[in-house]
Amino acid sequence: MAGPVLRPLSMGEILDVSFGMYRALFTPLLIVTIATQAVPLVLSVFVQSAGGLLAHPVLYFASLLLNVILSAVAAAASTFIISENYMGRRITAAEAFQRSVPFIGRLVSLAIMTSLLVGLGFLLLLIPGFILLAGLILASPALVIEGIPNSTDAMGRAWSLSRGHRLKVFGCLLVTFVLVLLPVVALSGFAVASADPESVQRGVSPMGIVWLSIASALQVLIYPMFYCVLTVAYYDLRVRKEAFDLEVLASGLSRA
Repeated sequence: MAGPVLRPLSMGEILDVSFGMYRALFTPLLIVTIATQAVPLVLSVFVQSAGGLLAHPVLYFASLLLNVILSAVAAAASTFIISENYMGRRITAAEAFQRSVPFIGRLVSLAIMTSLLVGLGFLLLLIPGFILLAGLILASPALVIEGIPNSTDAMGRAWSLSRGHRLKVFGCLLVTFVLVLLPVVALSGFAVASADPESVQRGVSPMGIVWLSIASALQVLIYPMFYCVLTVAYYDLRVRKEAFDLEVLASGLSRA
């Protein structure tokens, strides 16, 4: 991109800019995603094909823990790559990984706390869960980009920043969720349909493993789009509520 798109954006424009950034940054984002998600996905496919949680409980929970930690690394590194590009700068995947290290603990804590709150909200007749999801989902980019020192402050920052715009944030999330999840659900359906009863009883379905592997690979390819949408939505709200575009302009003039 030639420069930052620092102006108020509609929901369609957020998605359009995000998709453009996803295409422009496909290679570094793919490197980050493969480096952080390949091993957990392989372990997940193996555990599911070998009987699931009951057959391999230790491996299952080890895979889950590894996925949580590496997902925090992916969130930080991807956000750095997208944010720097959005502001007209470029960094490599290696530089993004180096910058992500100090944020791992905070992002893991943030993921756990947000999941618990949103999960509790969904138990309370669904609507509170959607409100909490839309209000807290920007805590991750806020924490990384602003260097917020702890997860609770990041959640408060996201809640304040999203006030008055949560419906638009939720709409962006919904569209992105459908784009990411729909192919995976379709391929998982093929996996179930292709499984013969005898293989299912043994906990092994060769065709099911093939379809599940394809779905996992597709998820790796599409998932960075989610980080693009979150980062662009974060900057859009800062422009709308904090005149971030004027702040950047004033900073550039002072340097000149």
